[in-house]
Amino acid sequence: MKRIPLGATDITVSQLCLGSMTWGTQTDEAGGHAQIDACLDAGIDFIDTAEAYPVNPMTAEGSGRTEVIIGTWLAKSKRRDDVVIATKIAGSGGVRRGGAPIDGAGIKAAVEGSLKRMQTDYIDLYQLHWPNRGSYMFRQNWRYDPSGQDKAATIAHMEDVLGALQREVDAGRIRHFGLSNESAWGTAKWLEVAAHMGAPRVETVQNEYSLLCRLYDTDMAELSHNEQVTLLAFSPLAAGFLTGKYQGGEVPEGSRKSINEKMGGRMSDRVLDVTQAYLDIAARHGLDPVHMSLAFCCQRPFPVSPIFGATTMAQLQVILDGKDLVLSDEVLEEIDAAHCAHPMPY
Repeated sequence: MKRIPLGATDITVSQLCLGSMTWGTQTDEAGGHAQIDACLDAGIDFIDTAEAYPVNPMTAEGSGRTEVIIGTWLAKSKRRDDVVIATKIAGSGGVRRGGAPIDGAGIKAAVEGSLKRMQTDYIDLYQLHWPNRGSYMFRQNWRYDPSGQDKAATIAHMEDVLGALQREVDAGRIRHFGLSNESAWGTAKWLEVAAHMGAPRVETVQNEYSLLCRLYDTDMAELSHNEQVTLLAFSPLAAGFLTGKYQGGEVPEGSRKSINEKMGGRMSDRVLDVTQAYLDIAARHGLDPVHMSLAFCCQRPFPVSPIFGATTMAQLQVILDGKDLVLSDEVLEEIDAAHCAHPMPY
C-alpha cells in the first residue's frame, strides 16, 4: 500500500483511508473491528471518524457511537501506535452538543469527549466538520451565496479556534489540525491566520471528491499542491453510484439508497447516465469500477487520500483487492474525455 505524507507533517499514512461513518447503524461493533483488522493486514492504517457519526440515520442519541466502536477496538487490540486516527468536531452541521457552532470554548469539551469514547490519550488529526459561516458542499454550490459573510467576524473566529487548538496541541491531546467542507478562500485564510499566530497549520481538507463530483479540481487543487494540504476525499465512490449497483433503478436491500432515497441530493436525472459512462470505461479495460474510481483519486496531480467506506466485509474485500491499482494513460485519457462530455451530474 502506497504511503503519503499527511500535509506538511512528519506523519505518513496509507494513501487509502478507512471511513467509519456507518459503524453503529449499518455496521455493528464486530463488523467495525473486523474492518480495522483487515485493513491493517492490507497495509491501511489511516481511520477517519467524527463525533457526529454514525449516519444513516444521524441522530443526537446515536452520535459518538462510531468513536465508541473504535475505542473498544483500541482497548482490545492494544494497537494504538499502529493506526492514525482522524476525528472531527461537529459544529452547526451536526447533531452533537445541540448543533452549536464551533468555537474555542467548545473545543476542549469536544476533544475530551472524543478521547473518552475512543479510549485514547491523543488524536492524530482533529478536523472542523463544517465552517461556521456556511459551505457550498452537499449540492449547495448551485445557489451558493457568500454575501452574508462577515470577514472580520470570520477571522476573529479563526483566531479563537486556533488558540484553543494550540492549547490542545500543547497538552498533547491532538497532534495536527484539518478542515472539512471548506473552500479555497477559507482554507487560505486559516493558513494565513495560523502562520500569523504561530498556531497549528491546516494539514488536510476533507471535501467530497469522485469521478462524479470534481469541484476540487481547480482552485482547491492549486492550493493543495502549493500549500502542502492533503485532500481527504470523502465519497470517492459517489455514495455507491460508481459501484454500478444502482444502475437500471436497482435499490439493493440495506444499501444507502434504501435508507436515503435522494442520496443527499445526488439522485439527479443525469446521475445514472453519467455513471454508465465510467462503468463502460472500466468494462472496456477489464477493470472493476470500484478499483478504477479509487485509483483515479489516488493519481490526481495534488495530494489526496480517498476515504472509502464499506458496510460489509464482502464490500471491503472488493476494495482491498484493488488497493494497489495504477491506471494506464489510456484509461486516464478516456476518463478525461468522459468528464468533458458528461460534467458533474449533481
